[in-house]
Amino acid sequence: MPSAKKQKTKKIEMKFNLKDLFSKGLLFILIGVLFLPYVLSIINGGKVEKVALSQFVADVRENQVQKVEVRGEELVLYYQDGSKKESRKEAGQGIVEVLRTADIDLNATELQIEDLSFSAIFWELVVSILPIILMVVLFFFLFKQMKGGSDGIMGIGKSKAKLFVKGKQNTKFSDVGGMDEAKAELEEVVDFLKNPKKYEKVGARTPKGVLLVGPAGTGKTLLARAVAGEANVQFLSIAGSEFMEMLVGVGASRARDLFTTAKKMAPAIIFIDEIDAIGRMRGQGNMGGHDEREQTLNQILVEMDGFTKNDKVIVIAATNRGDMLDPALVRPGRFDRRVLVRLPDLGERTYILSIHAKGKPFAKNFDWEKVARQTVGFSGADLENMLNEAAISVARESRTEVEMEDIEEASLKVKLGPSKKRLQDLHEREMTAYHEAGHALVAHVSPHADPVHRISIVSRGRALGFTLTPPEKDKLQTTKSELIDRIAVLMGGRAAEELIFNELTAGASSDIERATQIAKAMVTEYGMSPLGPMNFTPMYDNQDYGRAWGEPSRISASLQEKVDDETRVFIEAGYKRALEILKEYRKQLEGVSAKLVEIESIDAEEFTHLMGMKKAKFEFTPHLKHAAVADKKTVNKKTK
Repeated sequence: MPSAKKQKTKKIEMKFNLKDLFSKGLLFILIGVLFLPYVLSIINGGKVEKVALSQFVADVRENQVQKVEVRGEELVLYYQDGSKKESRKEAGQGIVEVLRTADIDLNATELQIEDLSFSAIFWELVVSILPIILMVVLFFFLFKQMKGGSDGIMGIGKSKAKLFVKGKQNTKFSDVGGMDEAKAELEEVVDFLKNPKKYEKVGARTPKGVLLVGPAGTGKTLLARAVAGEANVQFLSIAGSEFMEMLVGVGASRARDLFTTAKKMAPAIIFIDEIDAIGRMRGQGNMGGHDEREQTLNQILVEMDGFTKNDKVIVIAATNRGDMLDPALVRPGRFDRRVLVRLPDLGERTYILSIHAKGKPFAKNFDWEKVARQTVGFSGADLENMLNEAAISVARESRTEVEMEDIEEASLKVKLGPSKKRLQDLHEREMTAYHEAGHALVAHVSPHADPVHRISIVSRGRALGFTLTPPEKDKLQTTKSELIDRIAVLMGGRAAEELIFNELTAGASSDIERATQIAKAMVTEYGMSPLGPMNFTPMYDNQDYGRAWGEPSRISASLQEKVDDETRVFIEAGYKRALEILKEYRKQLEGVSAKLVEIESIDAEEFTHLMGMKKAKFEFTPHLKHAAVADKKTVNKKTK
C-alpha cells in the first residue's frame, strides 16, 4: 500500500435560476421601495425639532437660517450652526410671500430657497399608487406559479390529458405478454378504428367504451397503449384524479374539453386511468348532487351517451375496483365491453419473463419454466420487479451472470420483503422453527394442500419466518376439500406451539386472520356450510355491479349468529385436524425443526428427505368422462 493517501477534493457547485432569481428579486425590491419612506420616517422621527412659522421668520431676520427647502406645506430649515429643524406654512401661500409680508429683504440675507414641492408631490403619489401596483404584480406572480403548465387562471377548466401523436405509439400487442382473451376483445376495437366502413355496412355502431378491470400490475395501461399503437390513431391519456380541482365545476369543464378535443381529432382514443377516482357509485357521499366528483361523473355520462353523436371516439378506462363503479357508468351504451385482465397463467408468465429478460445476462441452461411455476400469483409488474431486483443484486456483488439463486432471493424479496438478521435467542428460534415446521408438515400430509417449496426462520418484513406453498399449477376454481386443508395448514403453526411448548404466541395472528377469512367466505359466499347455498353478504340486486359499499347486512341477528357458529366450526375442525397430524408425525416435526434451527432455511427436496415420505396427493377420477363413454355405448346399442 502507498504511504501517502490521496485526498479527493469535492467541488461545490451552486446553480442559480436567473429567471426565478430576477422575478423574486424584483418582488422584494418593490416591497422595499414601498416601505422605504415609512422606514425613513421612523428612523428620523422624533430627532428633528419642529418650530412655529413665526419663529422661522424671526430666525431668518437674524440671519441664523442658511437654507430652506420647500416641500409643499412642509419647510425643512438648515441653520448656520449645522442644526436642522422643520416648520409648516399655510397651503397656497408661497415662502417668498411669507417673508416679504414680514418685511424681510431677501437680498440682504444669505438665505437659499429650494422649492422641492414637485418632488414631494411625486413621492406622495408613488407611495399612494405603489401598493396597488405591488398587489397587481403579486397576484400575477401567484397565478403564474399556480398555473402548472396550463394556460393560467383562464385555462384552469381545460383538459390536462396528455396527447400522444398519431404514429408515435410504438407499443404493439406483441409487446404485451399473455392476456390473449383481453387482446382478442381489443383487436376488434382496433379493426373498427382501421376499417369503420366494414362495420357501418352491416349497421354496427361504434363501441362507446371498453372497461379494463383487473388487479394492479396486470398491464391494463399497457393494453391501452397497445390499442393506440395498433390502430395508429390519436391517443389522449388522463388519470381520473386529474379531473378534480379545488374549484367547483372544474372537473365537469375538463371532461367537456376532453371529449370536444377528441371529437375534433377523430378517430381517437381516450384513456382514463383509475376511473374509480371519479366513477364511484353516486349517493354515498355527504355532499349529494353538489359533490364535485358527482358533477364530473354526470358530465362524463352525458358525453358518452348524450344527444351529441360521438362517432370514431372510443373511451378505454382502467380500474382495479370494478365493484365500486356507478351502475350508470358501466352499462351498455357507455362501456359496451367489460374486459377482465387476470393474473398471468403459466404460459403467460413464461412469455412475460422472456420480454423483461432482454438486456440481462443469465446463466446458461436457465430454467425459465421452473421460474414461471414458482411465481404463481405474480402479476406482470411483480415479474418485472423480480428480474430487476435479481440484476441489482448481481451488480452489487460485481458478478456477471444472474443465477437461479438470485431469482429465488428476488422473488422472496418481492413477495415478503427483504431479509432481516434479527438477533434471537435459542428459545425464540426454536419456537419459530416449530411454528413453521408445523405449517409445512400439515401441508405435506394433507392431500388437497399445495406442496412445500421452502421453509425458513429468517425474518422478512413483519414475519419471523415463512413457509412457501405455491400451487403446482394455475387453478380456475377451488374445492371445499382444498379450502378445508388450507385452513388446517394455517392452523399448523399454532398447533405445533401448543403441542411442543404448551404455550401460545402472538406470531399466529396473521394465520388466524387468513383462516377466519377463508372460513367465513365458505359460509357466507360459497354456500359450503349446513346453512345451504345462500349468500349472506350485502349485495346489489344485480350481481354484475358488485357489492354496495357500506350497505348494512340483510340477514337477521339470529341468522348472523348461525353464520358465526358455522365459521367457528370450520376453524375448530381445521385446528383439531392439524393437531392430530402433528401428534402422529411428531418425530418428523422435531427433525425438521432441529434442521431449521441449524441452517435456517430448507428447500423442498431436503424437506421431503427429512419427512421420509412423498407428498400426499389427491387422485382425481374423471367421473364425467366415464359417464359420457357409458352413454355413448348405450346409444350405440339402441341404434343397432
